[in-house]
Order: sequence, then C-alpha cells, then structure tokens
Amino acid sequence: MTSDVGERASKGGKARAEALTAERRSEIARTAANARVHAAPSASEVPEVIMSGQLKISDDLIFPCAVLSDGTRVITETAVAKQLGRGLGGKSMRLAERGPRGERPPLPVYLTATLEQFVPDSLRIALSQPISYRTRGGIRRAVNANLIPEICEIWLKARDAGVLQPSQEAIARKADALMRALVRVAIIALVDEATGYQEVRDRDELHRILAAYINQDMLPWSQRFPTDFYQELFRLKGWPYNPPSLKRPQIVGKITNDLIYAKLPEGVLKDLREKNPVVSGGRRRYKHHQFLTSDIGNPHLEKQVAAVTTLMRVSNTWQGFMRLFEKAYPPKVQQPKLAGIADDDEDNDL
Repeated sequence: MTSDVGERASKGGKARAEALTAERRSEIARTAANARVHAAPSASEVPEVIMSGQLKISDDLIFPCAVLSDGTRVITETAVAKQLGRGLGGKSMRLAERGPRGERPPLPVYLTATLEQFVPDSLRIALSQPISYRTRGGIRRAVNANLIPEICEIWLKARDAGVLQPSQEAIARKADALMRALVRVAIIALVDEATGYQEVRDRDELHRILAAYINQDMLPWSQRFPTDFYQELFRLKGWPYNPPSLKRPQIVGKITNDLIYAKLPEGVLKDLREKNPVVSGGRRRYKHHQFLTSDIGNPHLEKQVAAVTTLMRVSNTWQGFMRLFEKAYPPKVQQPKLAGIADDDEDNDL
C-alpha cells in the first residue's frame, strides 16, 4: 500500500508541474536561484577580520572598513547605505533580500529606482551578493571596497542627467567628495608604484615609527612592569609567586613579549631584539623598555601593561584570559598558543 501512495504522490506532482505555465516555472526557478545566492554561508566559508579601521574623508563622511583573512578589502554595508543611500532597517533589508521579480538580480535597497538606468549589470550582480565576514560580534555584511568608486559614479551620472530628487542631492555631493579623495590617493599610489618610491615610502614610514618609539641612547633602568602584572600572570598559570626573587621562569620572557611588546607598532619588537640581543646565559643584558622613548614608547608600553593586567585580574583561568586577550587584540596572523612555546627572550623586571 505504501508503494501505491508513493506512486500516486509522484503522479500528482508531475501533473501539477505539467499544469504550470512556462512563465510560472521560470519564476519558481528564479526564486530558487535567488535563494541560493542569498543563502547564509557556513562558518568555514566566512572569512574573518584581521585588521579594521575608519576611512575618514571628512567629519561627516566616515566609512568603517576592514581587511579580511582572504585579503579582501571591504566597507561595511550599513556604512555604504548610510552615506550613499538610505539606512538599512529590518524591513528594508527583507525587501532587499527578496528583490523584485525579473531576470536581473535586484538592486540593494540603498540604490533607489531613480538610479536604475545607470547601473550596469556587472555591478548589479556584484552588489546582489554582499560579502559576509566574521567579527567578535558575529557575522556581518560588507561591500567590496573596489565597488565604491562605481557606486559613486552612478550617483554622479544621475546628477549630471538631472534625474535626482532634491533630497538626493546631498548624497551626490558625498559621492563627489569621496571620488575626489579616491582620485587623489590613487594618483599618488600610481606614481609611487611607477617610480619605485612605494618601497622607500614604506621604509621611511617604519623608520618614523621606530624613531618615535626607540631611544637612540639607553635609558637608566626603572620598573615599568608593576608587581600586579606578574602576580596575576603567576596566579593564572598556577605557579608559586615569590616577590623578593628576581628570577623568573624562562617562558615568562616569551609571554611578556607576546602580550606586551608584540602589540606595539610593527617593527618595534624586532628593533628592540636587535639592539638588545641575547648574551651568554641565554638572557638579555638589558630590559627592552630601556630602549623605548620616554615620551611615546614607554607611555604606550605602560598602557598596554595596565590593560593586560586588567584582563588577567578579571579572569579565573589562563584559557579564559587568552580568550579575552585575543578578542581585545586579534592577531594579524594565526600564532601558536603562548603556553606551548619555548623561547630565549627574557624581559622580567622584578
């Protein structure tokens, strides 16, 4: 009897399919394709943020941006909607996801119908598939930064054609300002690349950072790491803490470098290691902080020590602390866990 039911169901499904008009079948296929395009990617497919910041064109034109683990540069979708369209509310987002019927993908909600005639199909397709990426707060959506000039150009074409509403003129002015800023940056980058100055520029930038952080003359020793820093570290590690003793396990130097010095600007720790090499006995002759400048280097160091000490103080376990630390200071690249590495670096201050 079960086979009879299945056979009748199969025949019924075929009959309904045959009864559908070609137009209706095409519409169903488009709906399914659109659903696949907007299907939520699995966690393994979603890149994560490795660096983030603010692209500031003017006081009222700011775009949160990020570089993802796959190298993609992105601008948050909400920022694009706010600055170059209308904001993305819950209802607006649902309408954007569903889109109108038709062969071409729907425009994102922040590009109004006024702009329809100026949007090429290539951009329409690209914008119909926003980039998903992982942050500490969950999955977010963004627009590929390479598409921003094209979006601005649409607004400028609509303005030149005289089709914008008075309320849209302000957005066109923002697009104009952004395009001018991008052109200025682009021409400088192109000249630097063509002449080979880009490499010199990058080296000069590093030199300026090091000059601000690294003191040419070694400063006299003074305690930069408060007792609390080591007391909390030893507590979380389950090690006995003996304040009068200046001897610390060798691994403490490695942990100190990874938690503190490695979070100073890139290149600082490398330069410190060169100026303060390991000597006989496997330790360094001086403390790294003695080579930091008193106006920039050491104040930054002290703030980092205070922040890390606070994270340790509110943690019950080393694993719990590391979770907080990695949220506060996401690594630029995947690094081994601190506790599992031996190193000859030593920078204990007590």
